[in-house]
This record gives sequence, structure tokens and C-alpha cells, in this order.
Amino acid sequence: MIGPLRRLFHRSRPASMGLRRRILLIITLGSIALSLFLAITTYGLARSNLLQERDETAISSSLRNAQGVARDLASLPNDPEPALTSLDNIGVQRFLIWYRESFYGGGGTFTQSDIPPGLLERVINQGGSARQVVRVGDELNIVVGWTIPRVGAYYFEFFSIENVESSLSSFRLSLVLAGSISTGLGVLLGIFAARRAVRPLGTAAQAASAIAGGRLDTRLETTVDPDLRILTESFNDMAQALEQRVERDARFASDVSHELRSPLMTLSASVEVMEARRDELPERAQAALDLLSSDVVRFQGLVEDLLEISRFDAGAIRLHMEELLAAEFVRQAVAVSSMPDTPIHVSERAELALIRGDKRRLARVIANLIDNARAYGGGAPEITMSVANEPDEPISHLVIAVEDTGPGVAPEERLLVFERFARGGGAGRRTGSEGAGLGLSLVDEHVRMHGGRVWVEDRLDGQQGARFVIELLASELDD
Repeated sequence: MIGPLRRLFHRSRPASMGLRRRILLIITLGSIALSLFLAITTYGLARSNLLQERDETAISSSLRNAQGVARDLASLPNDPEPALTSLDNIGVQRFLIWYRESFYGGGGTFTQSDIPPGLLERVINQGGSARQVVRVGDELNIVVGWTIPRVGAYYFEFFSIENVESSLSSFRLSLVLAGSISTGLGVLLGIFAARRAVRPLGTAAQAASAIAGGRLDTRLETTVDPDLRILTESFNDMAQALEQRVERDARFASDVSHELRSPLMTLSASVEVMEARRDELPERAQAALDLLSSDVVRFQGLVEDLLEISRFDAGAIRLHMEELLAAEFVRQAVAVSSMPDTPIHVSERAELALIRGDKRRLARVIANLIDNARAYGGGAPEITMSVANEPDEPISHLVIAVEDTGPGVAPEERLLVFERFARGGGAGRRTGSEGAGLGLSLVDEHVRMHGGRVWVEDRLDGQQGARFVIELLASELDD
């Protein structure tokens, strides 16, 4: 039974409600339930005590008055006036006396019809006494009836309990105010408790974000709380294991890259010697030499990329920042790239944009995007430069876009293409023979180190192709 109820609760719970709101909601509902329980219990006890007290007063008072009526009627059996006069003298007005087949009343407006038939039946026909709560007009009363057997009379007296209802009404209002105050205090307590409960998770989230950002030495502070200590120790152990694993991987990539450089340099020198005597080689040997030369160049690029990646992982990258006129810098970077004739379109404001960055690494970013367009984007890239601000705003962000005419990048792959060794069609899938899937990863790393961001989207003109966009912080050239 508990299992289905728990599953129903989880299905009905809003998926977007966070832990802090759930804690606040539980404490608020608990405060409301507790306030209602206390209010209902307190009101019930108070009402019961007040009514019981009023009931006891009515019984004792009516008994005393009935005994006085019995004495008066016994002294003058045929005349009820002395009894009526005695009751009037002591201020009793709300009564009825059944004597010698007639009802006699005080100065009140009560008649025989105001006595409930059941009460009348029990007192007159069965003898003894009885009581009952009855509404007479708009007023609640306790009616107490007594048998006076010595003279053959019956005494009924009405006691109003409207004052009790008025007191209870005021008491209800007080309980509502007290319940509202206690619920409000419960909400404040819930807010405080929710913040206190979620604070360790927020600290852990910040630490996890710092680790994801590359600060692998981040650790949580130890605590004396036995419950939180388990979380802290587990998190720190995980962070330490992750740091050691990343350091081993980075060291391995760096060591392998360094070990490959020496034989690669020897191989490259041998290829250059063979290229110098190319005319002496037969045609088939020349084709093999071309393939070998191409693979050596690609291998050199892979080794350099691996070394650069290992520097990123080791945190050994140091930027040499300088102020650059963006448009002129991009033109120079394109001129030394693999496609120096790539068209460049610069807006009027972008001509005045200044960026601050490492010239060598930003040039590598432009070159990698051009190489990516050449290899996978149809081989006809274009570069556009614009400012991301409104015309009346000062320049703060520069946008550099490299567009191609290739098949484009599917929406589900637009984040994967910036991962290491990912080359489209799914992360990690190797197609073709050019590139190793590190170019766009290096673009992302370099741009983020400069405080910018990079993404890929469809071309804005509606034609087929991809548009790789770089956004960098910029300022405006002073006149």
C-alpha cells in the first residue's frame, strides 16, 4: 500500500520544484497542519469546558429554584402566586411551571411550545429531571426540567448560552490570528531551514563547477556534522581521484607527444631529402612519396595539437596579451592560413574594434576554422566581422563568423563537434583521412581562455552550410 502511494506522490509532484522549495513546502504544510490541529483541539476543549460549566450552573441554579417552588406550593397548595412572586423577587424570569393542568410563566416570553416535546415527555410522564439544548427564536438555551412530586408540579427553566457562543466567537478569532502568526513563523522557519539545508549542496555545486572549469585542486572544507562529513569526504576523495586521473592522462599525452617528436623530425628530414631528389624516383615512388609527405604533415599537426592539449590540461598555458586591431589582425591571420584568398567582410564599426589577446593563439583559432571549412565545409569559406552592440551603444563585443557551403552541422551535434577527437556524425567517429578531431576543441579552449565563446549555427542567408561564430570582448579605437 505504501509503495503505490509513494509512486503516486512522486508522479504528482512538480518536476520543476527544487529541493529548497520542497523543504519550504513541507515545513509550511506541517506548520499549517500543526496550527489547525492545535486550534481545533484548543477550541474543542474550551467549548466543552465552557458548556460544561454553563450546564452545571444551569442544573444547580434550576434545582435550587425548583426546591423553592416546591416549598411555596406546599404552603399554599391552591395558589401558585407565592411561588411566582418568590422567583420574581430573586430575579428569575425565564421559567415555566406546570401546575394543576396549567402553565405559569415569569416575565419572559417562553411558552409551552418552547419546551422540546421529548424533554416534556421525560419530565412529566416519566418523572425525574432532564435537560436539553434548544434554540428559541434566534437564541440558544439550555432547558432544565424538574419534577416536584410532593405537590404534583413540574418546573422548567431556560438558561441562555448566547454569552458562551459570543465568548467562543471571540476565542475563534483569537485562534485564527494565533494560527496565522504561527503559520507565518513556520514559513520563516522553513525559509531559514531550507537555506541552511541547501547551503552545503550549493557549496558542493560551486566546488563541482570549479572542478569542471579546470581547478582540479578544489576541495570541500571538512565539517563536524556527521551527516555532511560523509558527503564532504566522498566528494574530496572523488575530486582527488579525478585530479590524479587527469594528471596521469595529461602526463601520458605529453610524454607520448614529446617521444614522437624526435622520430617525427627524423622522418620529416628524410622526406625532405627524398623530395629534393624527386625527379630521380619512378612514378609509383613519387605517388608513395606524396602520400608519405601528406601523412607526415598531418602527423606533425596531430603531435602539435596533442602537446597543446596537454598544456591545457596541465594548466601550463600562459597568454601573451596585447592590444590588436581586430580587422587587420584577422586579415593577417587569413593571409598565412591554408586558404589565404578567403573573402573577408568587415562592417564599418568592426573596422574600429580593438581586442586584447594572444596573437599566436587567436591566429591559430582563425586558421583552424578555415581548415575545418576546407576539409568538411565545401572548401569555400567566407569570414564576416561585425559588432554585437546596437549602433548607439559603445563597442563591447566583436563577432567573427566563418561560413562554409558544406552539409552543415546537425543541431544534436553542435556541442559534440567541439569535443576532442569529434569530427561530426557523432562524437568520436572517424571519417575521412584529414584531421584528428582536435582543431575545433583547440578553438573552444583558446576562445574561452580569452573570455569569449564559440558556437555553430546555420547560415543566416538560408543557404546550405555551417556558420562558426566567435564572440570576443572588444573596445572601440579612439579617434
